[in-house]
Amino acid sequence: MSEFADTATYYAAYRPGIPEAAVRLVSQTVAAKRHPVLLDLGSGTGQVPAALHEAFAEIDVVERDPGTLAEAEKALASLAGTTVRLHNKPAERFTPPHAGWAADVVTVCRAFHWMDQPAVLSLLDGCTAKDATFVVMGDGSLWTASSAWTDALRSLIQEYTGSDRRAGKDRTYAAHDRPYREILAESVFADVEEHTIPVERPWTPQTVIGYLYSTSFASRPLFGDRLEEFEERALALLTEHADVGVLIEHASFDVLLARRP
Repeated sequence: MSEFADTATYYAAYRPGIPEAAVRLVSQTVAAKRHPVLLDLGSGTGQVPAALHEAFAEIDVVERDPGTLAEAEKALASLAGTTVRLHNKPAERFTPPHAGWAADVVTVCRAFHWMDQPAVLSLLDGCTAKDATFVVMGDGSLWTASSAWTDALRSLIQEYTGSDRRAGKDRTYAAHDRPYREILAESVFADVEEHTIPVERPWTPQTVIGYLYSTSFASRPLFGDRLEEFEERALALLTEHADVGVLIEHASFDVLLARRP
């Protein structure tokens, strides 16, 4: 079962979007292309294709969780002028939609740590244009954020789910301990350009709760019959920390643009 089973509707509604500066960075990589093709791996509910679609003529969306992919299909249904294809499978099992197909840009946002990275990079060597850009981007989560309100919230979650970060109902999270730059340096996409985009996000107590239910570390099933109790305590904690109803998260959105040397 996916780590994100039971989270799809919350994922679509409450996950933060892609910063405009990141959209511009990725879009610029295909500015000179006549018919650019995007492959988005681990797409979730389609946030990256939704943000980037104006720069691409074709988009292939790969997501292994069927409920989450259904949300992506709804989000991308109204895109005009772009061919969108959906693939319900893990990134490691992606196959090109037709002979001669090659991606100009491959994106992985907030999902590379869930993948067999060497397998994905090897697969991409055979289905990308020679001048393709492999983009890994993301920004951590409210679990990894460090502020008075996120620290207090994490401690509350741990009261219910245990001290280890959960990765769905039956797993704990295995921390990624190697910089992505090092992993990319060992692949065909060894020429890496790094960008860090500062982000300030406003939350309300209610949107934080919705976000938590979209995650593998605080999805609703993890709380069992104590869900209502947890939600009441979390809302009270967040309301106490909020300034006029608003909680601010300061984050860094990292973008790695990797190409063949």
